[in-house]
Amino acid sequence: MSGDYGDLLDLMAQLRGAARPYALATVVRTVAATSAKAGAKAVVTADGEIHGWIGGGCARGAVRRAALQAMKDGEALLISVQPQEALDAGGVAAGESRGGVEFHRSACPSGGSLDIFVEPMLPRPVLVVCGASPVACAIAELAGRSGFAVTVAALAEDLDSLPEAERRITGFELPPEAAGERFIVVATQGKRDAVALRAALSTETPYVAFVGSRRKAAALLGKLRVEGLAADKAARLRSPAGLDIGAITPEEIALSIVAEVVELRRRGRREHGQANDAGGNHDAA
Repeated sequence: MSGDYGDLLDLMAQLRGAARPYALATVVRTVAATSAKAGAKAVVTADGEIHGWIGGGCARGAVRRAALQAMKDGEALLISVQPQEALDAGGVAAGESRGGVEFHRSACPSGGSLDIFVEPMLPRPVLVVCGASPVACAIAELAGRSGFAVTVAALAEDLDSLPEAERRITGFELPPEAAGERFIVVATQGKRDAVALRAALSTETPYVAFVGSRRKAAALLGKLRVEGLAADKAARLRSPAGLDIGAITPEEIALSIVAEVVELRRRGRREHGQANDAGGNHDAA
């Protein structure tokens, strides 16, 4: 293993440890004269900085654009950087996608072409569970087995009753921002509901769900609004939490909530704009 590749491995480990997204670009094929050869790699960070060697200025701009797009969409890209005459010969235009390949124009005088695979490396989505109720425990356990980095937040005397998690927070003081995707579920169920809900809604997290009835959620929101919670923050609350699958037990409620979060991640927010009106289980207080 070369020293340069070892440096890239160290950088990737640092980025993963800091939960920062990046993209790995790998040259998979070259045609004619190119400065980079098959197997060359580079890491592109979220600010567009390129670490490593995947060719000169002819390829770097295309790689940077593809990497930023891949990090945004969460989908890998195969790009082909070719001189204009090669694009013309293939009947494709710069910026066009065909057969799963996105084509870019190279202005390098060498006349070589590069095919580069750009793969996004995104931090695991974080699911924050507030509370130590039976539903909170079930959510934390299921989310951990579903690919989420779980954070649990509860009162000091309750933390030991919660399942293993990536992070444990004593109380409900949540970081206002997160490096990657974050989802928050308040499942305090009668124990410091207002405190936990205020903390959750004070973050910049788009998804905040409350385990409880619409009536209880409305009462809590009314109290928090009187205390100064902004209307736009209050409007983000989803209650009852989860997809409407008729869930009753803590395990079923956890399934409905984790399923809703997975659907939001995988399908976007296409059908969830009116989630408060349409979804949810456990409509009792």
